[in-house]
Amino acid sequence: MFEWAVEADLLEADPTEGIKFKRRKSDGYEPWTDEDCARYEACWPVGTRERLAFAVLLETGLRRGDAVNFGRPHVRGNVATVRTEKTGEVVSFMISPTLAEAIAAGPCGEMTYIAGQRGARMRKESFGNWFRKACKAAGVDKSAHGLRKTGAIRHALDGATENELMARYGWSEPRTAAIYTRKANRERLALAADAK
Repeated sequence: MFEWAVEADLLEADPTEGIKFKRRKSDGYEPWTDEDCARYEACWPVGTRERLAFAVLLETGLRRGDAVNFGRPHVRGNVATVRTEKTGEVVSFMISPTLAEAIAAGPCGEMTYIAGQRGARMRKESFGNWFRKACKAAGVDKSAHGLRKTGAIRHALDGATENELMARYGWSEPRTAAIYTRKANRERLALAADAK
């Protein structure tokens, strides 16, 4: 802000120049636990908008901006293909039985599965706020992006490779996928050690 103020001739000098800020280390959005998922599902049964949104987020791994645009035009047979908003990567995935059940029970919009009360497509910002309220009502203090991470963790634990995760989640950097495979491999190795 002070740099901008100097450039805009509102200040003569930046009083923060030379000061280094220590950034807190963070793993970003917290993934949902199995207990979080169970609590949410118990609160919002199949056939509610809230459950449909949950299924779309968890089963597709789409970011909220892509999730609100995801609908019938993206699906051919049992396979969905979506060009992601953030990276422009094309992701493809199978429509899981869980997602198929949630879509069949609805309520869905005309062109998008996630829709507002009147069936119109939601904007990602309003969807994020609406979904956060649904989470709080279920006693889950997590986010839509946390479900994406949960899906990636599950795929990694099931043995997905870094390249498979990159293709599935639209990541352009191998280091992002490596975060999930490294954690999954550590967990598998730890459990294997216990079994010995």
